[in-house]
Amino acid sequence: MAAQPRGAFRLNGAVALLACVLSALGSACVSTPMPDLAVPLPDRWQHGPAGAPVAAMADARWWRALGDRRLDALEEQALGANLDVAQAAARLRAARALSGHAGDSLRPDFHIRTTDPVDPDASASYIVVGFDSVWELGLFGRGTAIHRMARADLQEAKADVGDAELSLAAEVARQWVLLRGAQERASLLGDIRDRRVEQARLIHARQRLQLAMPQEGAQADVDVAKAEMALAEPGEAIATASQALAVLAGRSEPDPDWMRPGATPAAPDLRAEGPPADLIRQRPDIARAQAAVLAAAGALGMAKAAMYPNVAIGGSLVQSTSLAERTQKSTGSIGAFGPLIDIPLFDWGMRRATADAKGELLKAATYAYRKSVLDAVAEVETSLAALEQQRMREQEGERALHALDAVDRATASRHRLGLASGLDVAASQVDRDEMALEVAGARSSRAIDYVAVCKALGGAAGLPSTATAERNP
Repeated sequence: MAAQPRGAFRLNGAVALLACVLSALGSACVSTPMPDLAVPLPDRWQHGPAGAPVAAMADARWWRALGDRRLDALEEQALGANLDVAQAAARLRAARALSGHAGDSLRPDFHIRTTDPVDPDASASYIVVGFDSVWELGLFGRGTAIHRMARADLQEAKADVGDAELSLAAEVARQWVLLRGAQERASLLGDIRDRRVEQARLIHARQRLQLAMPQEGAQADVDVAKAEMALAEPGEAIATASQALAVLAGRSEPDPDWMRPGATPAAPDLRAEGPPADLIRQRPDIARAQAAVLAAAGALGMAKAAMYPNVAIGGSLVQSTSLAERTQKSTGSIGAFGPLIDIPLFDWGMRRATADAKGELLKAATYAYRKSVLDAVAEVETSLAALEQQRMREQEGERALHALDAVDRATASRHRLGLASGLDVAASQVDRDEMALEVAGARSSRAIDYVAVCKALGGAAGLPSTATAERNP
């Protein structure tokens, strides 16, 4: 190993000049522009009550509008204990931890290394200790691309948390409405079953007095059996909804308090203001699609930068010490500082093809974003239309129920005056209970459609995701 003067310093002036020129060119290069994500949207929603505009959720906790305190408590419990939300929050913490160091690859790095080179003639052996540092300048759009990809990862993680919370809140509300609706149906079907039993008792009594035909008693028994069979459906629905709520709340079994019957939540009138463009912006899937565009733009920027020289500044200081006594000089040091340039020359067109492919993927991500916006608008419009139809169904059912209440009261009055039989009273009550069953179904369906509208509008935007994401795992 040839001895070098201690602290030697080498710098090639021509290479340094070339590095300066490349740096200036790299600074002048414009990074990959972001594509236009504008999507033409209507000025207002087409569906809704009497063409009224549809308003954004005044409260991020939109389920409170259903007016059920037990649902409010369950939503808060689920948001704090749901495992899907916890997973998304952990991934968000990971993305945040990395996003703060996105530009570190463009900062100087420092290393210390040791080697033990042996002279081939075995006449000398050295231990070499060296410090070296490399600073990549991030020219030709590399720096912009790196930061775009880091922002995309963070935005996607945030969208995942928002989507997990939104889906959780909507599913908890939906399952709660299903549970309450099934309990109400079970109560009404139990009343109908009791009326059918009373009808069968009266018909069989008349049959014994030879005032009714045999087939009338048989038909009454069939009606009782059908009423008993109908009770199985809400029982199964209660078990299914309660188990689903337990999983959503991070529990191994349902809370016994959920089995305590209660009224089905009533959906409020949904009147909103603001064009679709303002409301759709809240949806997590739109944010995720936008993050995909940002990531694709970053990948394209990296592919384009790979077609240009990679410029860095490097420096090193190496100290060598002889391990053999025969050498004339036992120690020596070498220092170096200057530009490091990697210029691509020929690769059969691979870099160009990669850049073209990344450009097409950016177009695909842009198309996917636009489609996700159109899908979101269509989902909101469909949900609004369904909500309005259920509102009309419930309204007409309430009108019919009021009329049947009047008929039931009149039949009871006639029965007290001896102008109507017990069978007439039982039949009137069955008609009234069957209509009440229809109204309960319409009310439950409307509440579920209200939940669907809130979810389609991104109603959970603004939930305290930060508190959720920052909690300890």
